[in-house]
Amino acid sequence: MKQYHLLVLVFLLFASACKHEELNVCDQINDLKMNQVQIIASHNSYRIHTYQPLFDKLVALNSVFPQFDPKGFDYTHPPLEEQFDEYGVRGIELDIYYDPNGGLYYNRLANTLIPEPVESGIPDLLEPGFKVLHVPDLDYMTHYYTFKQALQALKTWSDAHPTHLPIFVNVETKTDGLNDYVTVVGAIEPLPFTPQAANDLDQEVKAIFGDELQNVITPDKIRGNYATLNQAVKANNWLTLKQARGKVVFIINGNYDFYIDQHPSFAGRAMFAYANPDTPECAFIIANNPIGSQTEIEQWVADNYIVRTRTDSDTYEARNGDYSAMNAAFASGAQIISTDYYRPDPRYLTDTAWTDFTVQFPNNELARINDISANRTAYQNCLIEE
Repeated sequence: MKQYHLLVLVFLLFASACKHEELNVCDQINDLKMNQVQIIASHNSYRIHTYQPLFDKLVALNSVFPQFDPKGFDYTHPPLEEQFDEYGVRGIELDIYYDPNGGLYYNRLANTLIPEPVESGIPDLLEPGFKVLHVPDLDYMTHYYTFKQALQALKTWSDAHPTHLPIFVNVETKTDGLNDYVTVVGAIEPLPFTPQAANDLDQEVKAIFGDELQNVITPDKIRGNYATLNQAVKANNWLTLKQARGKVVFIINGNYDFYIDQHPSFAGRAMFAYANPDTPECAFIIANNPIGSQTEIEQWVADNYIVRTRTDSDTYEARNGDYSAMNAAFASGAQIISTDYYRPDPRYLTDTAWTDFTVQFPNNELARINDISANRTAYQNCLIEE
């Protein structure tokens, strides 16, 4: 009997040691760098489904205007806080248009097709400042009419969840209008992004997050004492998860010449930008086709860049249940994995034209340790929280 008790004691001590070791390993998760995890992001996160009467008209006119395939417009998103709370989204996308004088996006010309009034009647659209929408005149439904409104929603949620994983904010600086697809007299002509627009953009971020940008991870904070941002990234000078929690990161998607003018490596700027590898300002890379770019993405991630890719587009995967892009995105190590389907389209329950296509990590993990830039197997029993 004494021998039996001794064996039990040895087993309990061994189990306790293993459990203690596991806890120690899990405690080290926050020592990982912010480029060593993968998160799910939403695409066009602000967007509400195209105004239904106008959508129905696009369906009827599809043979006349095939460039506006209504299938590509047939999705919607809930407000940002719901995406964060209910679906674990930790990256968003905001499409912005420059409107320094206000009123440029007040009218909606495509409403003449329905017909309904062209004037929106929305006072916020008369105010100076960046506007948030998908396609001027046509696809204008949004939870946030202005960039500041979206920023305030983001900050309010962030302040209420001070230990959240860093939120990556894709800021697409758009200049395309209706006339880029089909010539229409009277259509809005979007303004270009200029050096003044760059200053205005930073000012809007500071108006919400404060002049010191305390909870914004800026290029300066990553560059540190390195000569260029790219050198800092190649040296893996990213913040740890512990340092990055409760903060947000802004990345410009588009031509960023206007933003880097007189600001090498985005010195003094609030935002990064998706850039070409090995250029002085490169910290983030965009590669939206994970199937065609998987090998390149793996190398970029191994080189300590943060890469954004997509798992679906234009509702194709949601209709066909095709997970090939999602699987390639996960395997590539891309850290920002963007989708319109962090939840399935609910129509799959009643309409065979839709599937239950959903982009989530295995076991519905909020985020997961990166196989390319970190050793996920060493943390296999640990979860990344918030």
